[in-house]
Amino acid sequence: MEDSKIIDLYWARSDDAIRETSAKYGGYCRAIAFSILSDHGSSEECVNDTWLAAWNTIPPSRPGILSAYLGRITRRIAVSRWRSMTAKKRGGLGADTVFEELEESICDGTDPDRTVDKIVLDQVLDRFLSSLPAEQRIIFVQRYWYFLSIKEIAYAVDISESKVKMSLLRSRNRLKELLEKEGLL
Repeated sequence: MEDSKIIDLYWARSDDAIRETSAKYGGYCRAIAFSILSDHGSSEECVNDTWLAAWNTIPPSRPGILSAYLGRITRRIAVSRWRSMTAKKRGGLGADTVFEELEESICDGTDPDRTVDKIVLDQVLDRFLSSLPAEQRIIFVQRYWYFLSIKEIAYAVDISESKVKMSLLRSRNRLKELLEKEGLL
């Protein structure tokens, strides 16, 4: 079913909206959640929470790109669940490594003096991503948005793992330089 028809089902408050969304985007959202949580049960709960969040936000929202909208919701829920799980000392999950990699480039918001306005940071990140060559941008987004492993990215992009690591290192360094130049670090 087309995304616009699925969104119309939400606006009509039809139960079919969830069924159609799940049929079309269930695998996509589960992959996002699993790449962050590394646990099938928790991932499935995140996806169910995504459907509830979509139900509660459409309407009034009318997303332009339904997949991106659902992916963002899933990612937010999964990261929140990951933080809750790690705060309770329930074990280290795959996202640990990704957060550590970015820690040097982006402040984590725990220091109030270093907290930046979200809108300004979003604009800088958009500009940064736009400046990257296509392959580097894909690698960066797959790692830091979808939390894919180095091995998964290398396979998806059809390059060596060492090239993925080098691309990520260079991208993080460029991001750090940009953030310093903008006075955000």
